[in-house]
Amino acid sequence: MIEYDLPAPSARAQDLQDRMSAFMREHVLPAESAYLAHRRSAGPDDHVVPPVVEDLKEQARALGLWNLFLPAESGLTQLEYAPIAELSGWSLDIAPEAINCQAPDTGNMELLHLLGSEQQKQEWLEPLLAGQIRSAFAMTEPDVASSDATNIATRVERDGNEYVITGRKWWTSGAMDPRCALLIVMGKTDPTAPTHRQQTMVLVPRDTPGVTVVRDYPVMGHHDQHGHAEVRFDGVRVPVTNVLGEEGGGFAAAQARLGPGRIHHCMRALGAAERALALMVARVKDRVAFGGPLAEQGVVQQQIAESRVEIEQARLLCHRASHVIDTQGNKAARDLVAMAKVAVPRAANSVIDRAIQVHGGAGVTDVTPLAAMSAWHRAMRLFDGPDEVHLRSIAKAELRRAPALPPGR
Repeated sequence: MIEYDLPAPSARAQDLQDRMSAFMREHVLPAESAYLAHRRSAGPDDHVVPPVVEDLKEQARALGLWNLFLPAESGLTQLEYAPIAELSGWSLDIAPEAINCQAPDTGNMELLHLLGSEQQKQEWLEPLLAGQIRSAFAMTEPDVASSDATNIATRVERDGNEYVITGRKWWTSGAMDPRCALLIVMGKTDPTAPTHRQQTMVLVPRDTPGVTVVRDYPVMGHHDQHGHAEVRFDGVRVPVTNVLGEEGGGFAAAQARLGPGRIHHCMRALGAAERALALMVARVKDRVAFGGPLAEQGVVQQQIAESRVEIEQARLLCHRASHVIDTQGNKAARDLVAMAKVAVPRAANSVIDRAIQVHGGAGVTDVTPLAAMSAWHRAMRLFDGPDEVHLRSIAKAELRRAPALPPGR
């Protein structure tokens, strides 16, 4: 691995990384066949978690591999968490939830930790941290361009001591899971306020009258166990005490939530890229064509080398962004996180695509995990902000920056 000028992990962080590596090797990867068998038997419309995941959660908790994403709980820095999250990305359907570090719950727990009242923390944060319930984040809407969060049209209107919520959301990840007990809903409380003070986040229990989970949306034809739901809110009433943070603070809260969430997605994507490269290397060593192993073909060697270069570049950017979060805060790391959110999925997609190519027909079936990995990491270029929005932000920052030296000829 390439050395770079970032702090070494603490002894405890290194121990947790070693434990996570052993946990993946000895428990998670062998459990994939049972997970997939359950999902295939249950069918795409069933969103009950396969029992093997609950078994893995017990094992992970016993090993101390639990809630490592949240520094207040784990004592880890984001940089120390990064290699652990990367390992979980090798088995995205199972490993993150096994260690209670799965989206969207991590982002929701971060919000509750930062902004929740004591009552909200007791009612919702504690069972989420215990892995007893799941949650969803309802922000994206089908009728507006949600890449600009100020477009959100769902209304949250005050009526005495209650908020009345009316609107339609989609890509509400996690809402199909029967364990989902809480929706964090972002809506517009005051359309006349300044643009970035119109939105508010409200806690809505999943079983509140007027909440209708309409359907699940597949990702490239694949239905995830937790689901990506369309949800309607028809005159949903909740107490005003269910506001998360302050009225009008929803946009700022969303940015605070999405920053760590984006870098965590990048960490896991690096793990997927590493797995794809490992599968590629194993395949070309094993397969013989045109009189010799595929590994002896120059074009294949170039694909392997390009993949390693891209992974290392992406990892350095991800780790640098994590270190700036640790040392200077989320705001200072904003541009680096945006760069990582563009660069890491691109790298992962490139590596996965090469791995598919060397696997031939097997690469586009469910014989290998590559097709599902490809679908998810292609979608990653859209969720938590499409590439174009992040590139726009990066360009604006560059245009504001004074050059270190005057431009020459």
